Amino acid sequence: MKSQDIRKQFLDFFQSKGHLIVPSAPIVLKDDPTLMFNNSGMAQFKEYFLGNATPKSPRIADTQKCLRVSGKHNDLEDVGFDTYHHTMFEMLGNWSFGDYFKKEAIHWAWELLTEVYKIPKENLYVSVFEGNEAENVPFDQEAWDIWKGLIDENRIILGNKKDNFWEMGDQGPCGPCSEIHVDLRTEDEKALVSGKSLVNNDHPQVVEIWNNVFMEFNRKADGSLEKLPAKHVDTGMGFERLCMALQGKTSNYDTDVFTPLIEKVEEITGYKYASNTQHPTPNTQEKTNIAIRVIVDHIRAVAFAIADGQLPSNTGAGYVIRRILRRAIRYGFTFLDTKEPFIYKLVEVLADQMGAFFPEIKSQQNLVTNVIREEEASFLRTLDRGIYKLEGQIKSSELLFNNADLLTEPGRIVSGGMAFELYDTYGFPLDLTQLIAKEHGWSVDINRFEELLQEQKSRSRAASEVSTDDWNILVDGNTETFVGYDQTENEVKITRIRKIDSKKDGVLYQIVLDHTPFYPEGGGQVGDKGILFSANETIDIIDTKKENNLIIHFAKKLPTDLNASFIAKVNTDLRTSSAKNHSATHLMHLALRTILGTHVEQKGSLVNPNYLRFDFSHFSKVTDEEIKRVEDFVNQRIQEQLPLIERRNIPIQQALEEGAMALFGEKYGDNVRAIKFGESMELCGGIHVENTANIWQFKIISEGAVAGGIRRIEAITGDAVKSHFAKQENTLSEIKEALKNPQDTIKAVLSLQDENTKLKKQVEQLLKDKARGLKTELAAQIIEVNGVKFLSTEVDLDANGAKDLAYELGQNQTNLFLVFGTISEDKPMLTCSISKELVSDRNLNAGQVVRELGKYIQGGGGGQAFFATAGGKNAAGMKEALAKAIDFIK
Repeated sequence: MKSQDIRKQFLDFFQSKGHLIVPSAPIVLKDDPTLMFNNSGMAQFKEYFLGNATPKSPRIADTQKCLRVSGKHNDLEDVGFDTYHHTMFEMLGNWSFGDYFKKEAIHWAWELLTEVYKIPKENLYVSVFEGNEAENVPFDQEAWDIWKGLIDENRIILGNKKDNFWEMGDQGPCGPCSEIHVDLRTEDEKALVSGKSLVNNDHPQVVEIWNNVFMEFNRKADGSLEKLPAKHVDTGMGFERLCMALQGKTSNYDTDVFTPLIEKVEEITGYKYASNTQHPTPNTQEKTNIAIRVIVDHIRAVAFAIADGQLPSNTGAGYVIRRILRRAIRYGFTFLDTKEPFIYKLVEVLADQMGAFFPEIKSQQNLVTNVIREEEASFLRTLDRGIYKLEGQIKSSELLFNNADLLTEPGRIVSGGMAFELYDTYGFPLDLTQLIAKEHGWSVDINRFEELLQEQKSRSRAASEVSTDDWNILVDGNTETFVGYDQTENEVKITRIRKIDSKKDGVLYQIVLDHTPFYPEGGGQVGDKGILFSANETIDIIDTKKENNLIIHFAKKLPTDLNASFIAKVNTDLRTSSAKNHSATHLMHLALRTILGTHVEQKGSLVNPNYLRFDFSHFSKVTDEEIKRVEDFVNQRIQEQLPLIERRNIPIQQALEEGAMALFGEKYGDNVRAIKFGESMELCGGIHVENTANIWQFKIISEGAVAGGIRRIEAITGDAVKSHFAKQENTLSEIKEALKNPQDTIKAVLSLQDENTKLKKQVEQLLKDKARGLKTELAAQIIEVNGVKFLSTEVDLDANGAKDLAYELGQNQTNLFLVFGTISEDKPMLTCSISKELVSDRNLNAGQVVRELGKYIQGGGGGQAFFATAGGKNAAGMKEALAKAIDFIK
């Protein structure tokens, strides 16, 4: 059975049981501060479990793209080494929100697996929660009794809290679960060892395929449990593992989910994948297998994340995506001998394979391909620099390094500090450093590396640790609404509060209001700031965000009387500036699509009171002429005084048919809000001006690349443009004053530039003449030390002059070792030149020399073996540096 058919049968089955089939949410979460990525099927439904919103149907089924690479649920380091863990995976799920419970969930799971998919019952085991006395949670007798009517009792296993009590985090809804495991071993293997003893013991062919979670409890901040007002069902079945079972395979990677990608890697690299081989100590073939598994797994995670709007970057979710991609590149580089970008070529295969069910990967194929290709090329250059650094340090082993973080002697050991620097700065895995070291007869201090790695992880955990109290509910029921489209000030009551404490921000309080005018951060626009005041006190609201369908206001203190009535007042100066920038963003989006082409799509945005930032798909630099045309286009719409046409709560299909733009990676409901200014119409929940005339003026201040095929524009509006022009005018006045107020300022500047160019040439010629004059004088100062012609002295030249002089002296000398010191504007520079015969015969290296001598001038540098330079900041150390040069030839 093909994987596409397996997926379809699951959804058809639950549709027949009265479930609403919904599409997968984006893999990247934008409105949940507790998660970077959708790491389970239930993540998009958290607001329903928490009682903050009402689902469209009490019964829902879907297949959700999930990513487990950070936080509590992190499978990244397991991927590749076994045949069933993945970074990105599909989670088939059925959900009940206060509707059916254990009986229906278990019976339907059994019916689907044994009657529809026809998995032999004798290959299945199930588990139920054994209970936990410490938490006063009893044995799940109800689930046991239901299973006993479906399966032999000796195939039912009692599971502990770790395996059979599911929690979405440290706090929140949770409950006992009942897992279904499948035994895929041969009959001979089953005869030797019972499958029951291998359940939950990491056996690659005895694996969990379905987990039925029965949400009954809420985990509070103090660790205690309380009953939920309504019981829910949350199930998840790993699609890849299910395909393995139904296609008669013993490895997920042998199914048609992965084989097209594996075949493409084989075609590109020439390396062959040996199906389902695993060894405790990997041999050459198994290392190839691991590398191929890593690559075909990681391309799925990276490609879908980019298609859903998350570009690789150096922070947050973008850093995680970059880390996944770099892990794949490293494995190809080390074990498949791929020194050129190639992973991007897998995107076409992935799009053909999954595009029918996940259309975003097909529509975003070009963008995903280009971003991955650029990331590969960039990281391969970084790897080259890291290898050069490591090999350079190993080759300089004859020098004694005092810095314990580089190389340690004796023993020819690469220190843990160096290995960790390569890992942290250059993305080297430890095994790559070990491989390179071994080629040179060196080993690596693994223990110190692990210490440094753990120290970094501890620092990272401490920096991101947040302590969150339980909500203190002041007003029961879902009474919260947003009135901020129509009001910036409103009488409110506080409905709930809680305290949060983090190392980054300290103690803050989260406040929820019944009818708030504060806009929560979303759609690229920052959250409102303002005040909450009564007759007796004023509370500053420093930020507003949305979490699980609740609008949360952040404050540094709580009101004295929590039950009083307050006035919530938005800072209208900040909001008005943000609104101008947001509306200008819509107009600019239309301008870019009109001028550059309809291939332009928004890939990210930031709207705040100071400026707007807009990322978009485009595969070349936007020219100055195009930037001018975009500015003119937007300013023309501002001058046309286009009124805001706002359509609230209209069906999404109607909005799209009317021409509204929807953005990839955004999650929309059945009803949406559409914003229209003239020809510009977008689905948007943000704050906008009432008329484009309110924007006053639009000005682009920068344009550049942020990733392959992604450009970024930053622009300003309103008062910021006035300030920008005023600053430009002041700068021009200062230039004119410095030039003695010429009649034609541009002509005066050009004349000054021409004069400067002529003077530079004259100075260069004078320095060359001076160097030639010094050549004879210095040649007479050369002495012989141990058969080497040696000169170390300070010269009154700039860096280029010293280089030319070193070259001139080297032309007429053999076995020459010279070091020049120069000081220009109190900045010291060392220049070292070594004859090639000394480099080859005596293993001298100019790069090593300047790195060592550079310490005396508090600097460093490098270069080639026969010529290198080092700059520093301590001119007073020059004398000692030059004096130490002779030590290299003694």
